[in-house]
Amino acid sequence: MQVKKDAATGDSLGTGRRKSAIARVRIRAGAGKITVNGKELKDYFTVEKERQQVVESLEAVSHREDVDVDIRCTGGGVSGQAGAARLGIARALVAYDSNTFAHFRGNGFLTRDSRMKERKKYGLRGARRGTQFSKR
Repeated sequence: MQVKKDAATGDSLGTGRRKSAIARVRIRAGAGKITVNGKELKDYFTVEKERQQVVESLEAVSHREDVDVDIRCTGGGVSGQAGAARLGIARALVAYDSNTFAHFRGNGFLTRDSRMKERKKYGLRGARRGTQFSKR
């Protein structure tokens, strides 16, 4: 896995993807502030489950209070963006502190969820659903 650090600022970078969402994450030493697209975490992700998913990587290695996280999310919906942010934070934390790699790898934080929406096929109403049967 490639570790990315910004040479000019010393920030650690990570990219996460989930469904069609992409999250670009930047981590620097700080006081635990998390911003998503310029908003506070609780303002952007209004559902508690999604907020927990975003901070899950930070709490797993006890870096919740000593790093600032800036996340740029594009595409998909809020659920996919939360999953993408989780992966992006884990990758950025490996660049920030290489001792966290073994913990993240063993607990599945660095594995991309490859499930995607199945494409629609011609002659059907969706990916698998056919047309409604009509007797007459």
